[in-house]
Amino acid sequence: MSGYEDNAVLKLVFFLAGAYIMLALTWATFMIVNTTGDNFNIYIIPYISLPHLSQIGSHWWTVFVYGLFHVPNSFMNMLTNMLWLYTFGSVVQMLVGRKQVVPVFLYSMVAGGVFYMLAQLLPGELGKCPPYVVGPRAGLVGMCVAAYTLSPKYRFWFSETFSLPIAVVAGVFAILMLLGTGYWMPVVAMIAGGGLMGFIYVRLLRAGYRPGAWMYDAGDWITGLVTPGGGNASGRKNISGSGWPEQQLNTRREAEQRIDAILDKMNQKGFDALTSEEREILKKAAQD
Repeated sequence: MSGYEDNAVLKLVFFLAGAYIMLALTWATFMIVNTTGDNFNIYIIPYISLPHLSQIGSHWWTVFVYGLFHVPNSFMNMLTNMLWLYTFGSVVQMLVGRKQVVPVFLYSMVAGGVFYMLAQLLPGELGKCPPYVVGPRAGLVGMCVAAYTLSPKYRFWFSETFSLPIAVVAGVFAILMLLGTGYWMPVVAMIAGGGLMGFIYVRLLRAGYRPGAWMYDAGDWITGLVTPGGGNASGRKNISGSGWPEQQLNTRREAEQRIDAILDKMNQKGFDALTSEEREILKKAAQD
């Protein structure tokens, strides 16, 4: 597919869709063998869904995986979630680059899981939670908030004469997410935690931090281990130890400063205020 290698949003969509298919096939196998889904709910669901607070000690990993799956017999829910992910993820990818998409989603997912567990400490009925919770809602809300925080005046153009501001699209999305919680307070806290993390992530980016850099650094390191001749082919390192030749490093810093200036302009005046040249620079940066 053209442009697939540089499109982190599309990769994430395909990954989550693949996880749905794998879980659905597993569920279908249980249904064929046992004629009911009882065993699936006993042997599979507890190990991929957020647990009751009393079980977190023996199911701690679920905080890191619950958002990667959907309920097997909810194809339309999975499809709409992927459309929302692509909608807001594309904005994040265009504005701050493809290497921020997956970290925003994963950080928001984990933050949502933590908030879900903490909300169970609320007294009485407020702390009650559903039997199980799976799905990428916290990650989607985090992506939505990140996109809005990056460019509150961004508009989605559906034709040359019709567009919607991101505030309206995000508002509709937020209402749908809230209605889907069933008004369980831990689930409401989960999506709130995901949204908070999306906001914090963007603020960290603006402060000069790169919270998701370690994920790609780890991936590059692993790739270097299994790739013949991996690593820095020239063997040259600058005095900062970054692995970039000094001239390239200076050029890279200048490019980052230029992008930061464009992002500041966009945040103050909106995406429409950017020149065609500035938009092209952002587009190229999103592919790096």
